[in-house]
Amino acid sequence: MFLIKNLRRISPTTSSALIGFRHTGSLTLSSRFCTTLHQHQQLDTQVQSPTPNGLDRNRYEGLGPTREGEKPRVVVLGSGWAGCRLMKGIDTSIYDVVCVSPRNHMVFTPLLASTCVGTLEFRSVAEPISRIQPAISREPGSYFFLANCSRLDTDSHEVHCETLTDGLNTLKPWKFKIAYDKLVVACGAEASTFGIKGVLENAIFLREVHHAQEIRRKLLLNLMLSDTPGISKEEKQRLLHCVVVGGGPTGVEFSGELSDFIMKDVRQRYAHVKDDVHVTLIEAKDILSSFDDRLRRYAIKQLNKSGVRFVRGIVKDVKPQKLILDDGTEVPYGLLVWSTGVGPSPFVSSLDLPKAPGGRVGIDEWMRVPSVQDVFAVGDCSGYLETTGKPTLPALAQVAEREGKYLANLLNEIGKANGGRANSAKEIELGVPFVYKHLGSMATIGRYKALVDLRESKDAKGISMTGFVSWFIWRSAYLTRVISWRNRFYVAINWFTTFVFGRDISRI
Repeated sequence: MFLIKNLRRISPTTSSALIGFRHTGSLTLSSRFCTTLHQHQQLDTQVQSPTPNGLDRNRYEGLGPTREGEKPRVVVLGSGWAGCRLMKGIDTSIYDVVCVSPRNHMVFTPLLASTCVGTLEFRSVAEPISRIQPAISREPGSYFFLANCSRLDTDSHEVHCETLTDGLNTLKPWKFKIAYDKLVVACGAEASTFGIKGVLENAIFLREVHHAQEIRRKLLLNLMLSDTPGISKEEKQRLLHCVVVGGGPTGVEFSGELSDFIMKDVRQRYAHVKDDVHVTLIEAKDILSSFDDRLRRYAIKQLNKSGVRFVRGIVKDVKPQKLILDDGTEVPYGLLVWSTGVGPSPFVSSLDLPKAPGGRVGIDEWMRVPSVQDVFAVGDCSGYLETTGKPTLPALAQVAEREGKYLANLLNEIGKANGGRANSAKEIELGVPFVYKHLGSMATIGRYKALVDLRESKDAKGISMTGFVSWFIWRSAYLTRVISWRNRFYVAINWFTTFVFGRDISRI
């Protein structure tokens, strides 16, 4: 934002000097901005009257259409599994890449639950975009913008964006436009609340690093407050009651991590309150419904041994200190974690594009949005149109990652066939459509135990395992899936230090 605010100070002379500087091979982000601005002639160097939003007109207004001699531009909305895998695989000798996202990193979600209780540090699961695709920080025509997309103009091949201010009064939201040759919508999904009153205000989700940070702070705060002299027994029990709503892999893994934390670290370091800490998992149906029945029974047995209590019911209302089930049961809580699945974001719902079942952006077998040119969608925000005859794929990391990989290869082939420009790929043969093959599912349940289900579907035959060997496979598999060697090192070191010294229980 500091850089953006000071762009108005750059004179035409400075811009010209920077154009010469670009050939030295050591471009800074500032020089790359100025070079592109000069090329597209979008920087008015004369002082103008302020616009209605308080910004001077001589400020940077956006990236215009690419010109002859420039590389086609792929704009990616989002920095999740699908978007990052696509950016990693895109051929930057063919395309410039522009990413627009409210976060400058990818979250390795399978290990996010471990950060909530100090098993891993937060930086271990956050991968910077510039490491995933180095061209974004090096190439003159490739950028990352910390912003939200507010609107698509598919007729003009433009996306309308607005910068993030993180609630700072000193910063005003700044709107700009980006022209694209190819657009990839990969903005993911949001946690589903099913319209239940009080969820947004009182529950904590588990999808981002800041969610894990909030859970960790709240958990440690409750542990310390519960030891305050004079606190009533009822209030102590409420503060130390952790409730997890949702029996999918995220909810079960978090419950397992939490029970491990209670059994080991809390009993050693909060001895005064150790017997009052409890975990309750609420699910409307069966937990881990996509897993083999034998694995589900094993998970329930092991979690019960760890002190996790299971409640079958539907949450009807959430209040600041208690939630109410459909049968009228009131469940007091000190920490409420909500992991009941995902649904389309308000942005996806607002798009004037065909929708698949569930409100996702409708796509065909090649990840294209059929009704518009040069627009693709991947990941949790997309789903097959009913006309394709294909079922909607589950909102899983492995689905999103493989869609992103497929689309990167497809765009590379389109670019090699001279179809990278806007409206130039109509006659190009796209080749083999995307086919998803499920590789299996894994979930850790604490106490050095995990579930590994390698069947292609719930009704198919295949290998399924439980116990310590499964836990070792789970850790080994995810360690190798962490994107960078830097973060693999962090994860391995964190696991080792946790094993030797226990979890970090500092409230920072």
